[in-house]
Amino acid sequence: METVDILALAAHPDDVELSCSGTLMAQIAQGYTVGIIDFTEGEMGTRGTVETRRAEAEAASRIMGIHIRHNMGIPDVYFEVSKANVLELVRYIRRYRPRVLLANAPHDRHPDHAKGAKMAEMAFFWAGLSKIETTWEGKKQESWRPEALYHYIQSEYLQPDFVVDISAFWQRKIQAVKAFKTQFFDPQNTEEPTTFISSPQFLDFLFARAKEYGQAIRTDMGEGFIKNRQLGLKSIMDLI
Repeated sequence: METVDILALAAHPDDVELSCSGTLMAQIAQGYTVGIIDFTEGEMGTRGTVETRRAEAEAASRIMGIHIRHNMGIPDVYFEVSKANVLELVRYIRRYRPRVLLANAPHDRHPDHAKGAKMAEMAFFWAGLSKIETTWEGKKQESWRPEALYHYIQSEYLQPDFVVDISAFWQRKIQAVKAFKTQFFDPQNTEEPTTFISSPQFLDFLFARAKEYGQAIRTDMGEGFIKNRQLGLKSIMDLI
């Protein structure tokens, strides 16, 4: 059964691309396998359709080199951190048995992001409880709890607990973001209304944020993350 080392969870298609795609590509370059689970299809977004966003997510995944990607089909905007939704996410965690989960920001401009973060936290814990029973393709699943859960940072500024150097992958990150042609700035797309994320200034913001996080670790570009538990080291030299 195929498994992945890292499973990135997202309330919407493009959350991962905007916030942690550089990190995922850096890990893939080191030989790790990566998957993405999108909770909704982003159908309530002002621009684009379900069909276009599906195609855009597939294109972005090819650019990043993602190994597996699924969409849970939960209603956009109206989704709840319910027992049914958490259990469905548990099924995916147990199916792909990741060592690391990456999840939405715990607080952000879009309320779905905080809900996505909470759902990830609950599923992370529930997946390790053997008395919670789930099945996949008719077969009972074994419990599985990843070793770590980290939250990527989205629109609102949050102080990161650690920053990953994505300098070598910045250009591909922007390619993955721009794969969502209906969502982000495209001078050829003049028919759809301008939104918070479709202006050229939003791409400037992404650049500035990555520069800021990169400067904090004395590199060119970076992505920040928030820990879910205290971090540990085997050697202080790992911090050099």
